[in-house]
Amino acid sequence: MSKFFEKVGFIFKDSLLRKRLFFTLLLLAITRVLALIPIPGVDASRLSALLSGSDFITLLNLFSGGGLSSFSIVMLGVGPYITASIIMQLMTVMSPKLKAMYQEEGEAGRKRFSQYSRLLTVPLAMLQGYAFIKLLQSQNVLPQFSLTELALTIVIIVAGSLLLMWLGELISEFGIGNGVSLIIFAGIVTRLPGDARELLLSYDPSQLPVYLATLAIALVVTAGVVFVTEAERPIPITYAKQMRGNRTYGGISTYLPLRINQAGVIPIIFALSILLFPQMLLQFLASSTYAVSSFAASALRVITNNWFYTVAYFLLVVFFTYFYTQVTFDPHQISTNLQKSGAFISGVRPGAPTAEYISRVLTRLTLVGAFFLGVIAILPLILRSITGIQALAVGGTALLIVVSVVIDLVKKLDAQLSAKEY
Repeated sequence: MSKFFEKVGFIFKDSLLRKRLFFTLLLLAITRVLALIPIPGVDASRLSALLSGSDFITLLNLFSGGGLSSFSIVMLGVGPYITASIIMQLMTVMSPKLKAMYQEEGEAGRKRFSQYSRLLTVPLAMLQGYAFIKLLQSQNVLPQFSLTELALTIVIIVAGSLLLMWLGELISEFGIGNGVSLIIFAGIVTRLPGDARELLLSYDPSQLPVYLATLAIALVVTAGVVFVTEAERPIPITYAKQMRGNRTYGGISTYLPLRINQAGVIPIIFALSILLFPQMLLQFLASSTYAVSSFAASALRVITNNWFYTVAYFLLVVFFTYFYTQVTFDPHQISTNLQKSGAFISGVRPGAPTAEYISRVLTRLTLVGAFFLGVIAILPLILRSITGIQALAVGGTALLIVVSVVIDLVKKLDAQLSAKEY
């Protein structure tokens, strides 16, 4: 505890770090203010009833950072930008040119790659905004708009999403932590007082064992997320001795740390985005012609079935954990860098054998991390099916995001403090 307060003291003593922290808090406060500015015409009582009666809308509200609950100008949140990032990263698998841009062209290539993601965000935001409006109109939450009113509302919604995307990137560049994750984190945290109040108002003494069990599970899950996020497998690395003049360099031993969960909270966000997009599209098609609406209603019943949704959520989390790890961690590039610096893994030949060895170890580690993330994500859905208690299906997801973002933020603060000390 003394070390914690000592670090806090260092943060406020360092002017640069203090400015970064206050800048992050200021922009997060702005995002919360934006989430309270409503678009005119919404029926607040019907929207509240829709939110309380639909897990799908509740997930959308979580993903939008709480902006949907008031039909605010940032009701889409950072969802379109995340969807665009997913599409672009999926394209790296099919396009060698995009893969080279993202992994081999350095900072300039990643900036160009991010610019493509921003451009793709605009049409996705327009599509999602239009689908949202039609969905809410079909539920009598919104009145029917004229063409001009519809176009103006979509422009406002798209502008709000792009504004949040810009604020998130400002946080990443000039603040502390990942801006997109922090915006979602802020939306979850600001909901906690309201959720606690609702829990107290609906308190039932006969459900006390369930409440205690839920609290115990939450503590175990939190400890598990911290443990898995921090756990790593060190691979011993030895640097070959080199003679330069009359001096000998190298010969030292170190290690290459491979984390069990290299992807962090990104697979959860990606899986949610993929799950929400087809549901949103089908909800929109349900108000179309008879044949299309019948197909959309049938498909919607299938993908919103509790067990189908649970299995799909689990598999998507596992898939995206592997996918994001492969995109961001290239064993062949690591092997090349080790060989260029005169380093090797004991008992493994440099070059391709080293890359294969690292890839094999990483695959086994990622399997553990992926299954852990998947189980934690679907745990609330399983508990609700077994107990029949109408708990929020997003509980495990929200907890994962909160814990992972806090851990990432603490690490970045530690890195800043360490750099300052050096």
